[in-house]
Amino acid sequence: VPLQHLTGSAPFRYLEIAVGPGVFVPRPETEVVAGWCVEALREMSADVPAPLVVDLCTGSAAIALSIAHEVKGAVVHAVERERPALEWALRNATSTGVTVHQDDAASALPEFDGTVDLVVANPPYLPEAHRDLVDPEVRDHDPEAALWGGPDGLDGPRMIEAAARRLLRPGGLVAVEHADEHGERVAEIFRAAGEWEHVGVRQDLAGRDRFVTARRTQQHS
Repeated sequence: VPLQHLTGSAPFRYLEIAVGPGVFVPRPETEVVAGWCVEALREMSADVPAPLVVDLCTGSAAIALSIAHEVKGAVVHAVERERPALEWALRNATSTGVTVHQDDAASALPEFDGTVDLVVANPPYLPEAHRDLVDPEVRDHDPEAALWGGPDGLDGPRMIEAAARRLLRPGGLVAVEHADEHGERVAEIFRAAGEWEHVGVRQDLAGRDRFVTARRTQQHS
């Protein structure tokens, strides 16, 4: 049983996040993703004092909560499809200003299409072939919907690219976590879409490829 299930919480950046059965336990690697978002939004603050942020596949809402906590004025929306994880997100978001929605990340928040300043996601990204390779505390206790990203593990990142392309304003930013062997493949998903610039593969604290960032092109096709 994961230690975090026994203690009922997981540390994430400057917060303690309530977790337990039914929700993915946030990992230290994802703190780096959240940190990149915080810095990007702070750099944006001179021009965008109240940035609109969407955290897709939010799980416990750890990323959304960190952004709301660390970026003054940020308007943060978090999306989770699975009911057990949603309950944890709602619990964690109480009195934080983060708005939690139950919806599918692929089609969520159409009312924000073309207006969002930053989209971030830690989608399911493990290849199905890895089922026998992951640690039992992950395989047996993290929800399947948070882990498995189709045969090649890229279904989640593909979905996030399309959703971010829909949601972001011209010049808006996206950050998507991925499996450590998938950096260039995820970057190529963005490049192939033809509507992104400054596509980059970024590393976690262990030096492994961990997330891809990109900027929505200024001219929407």
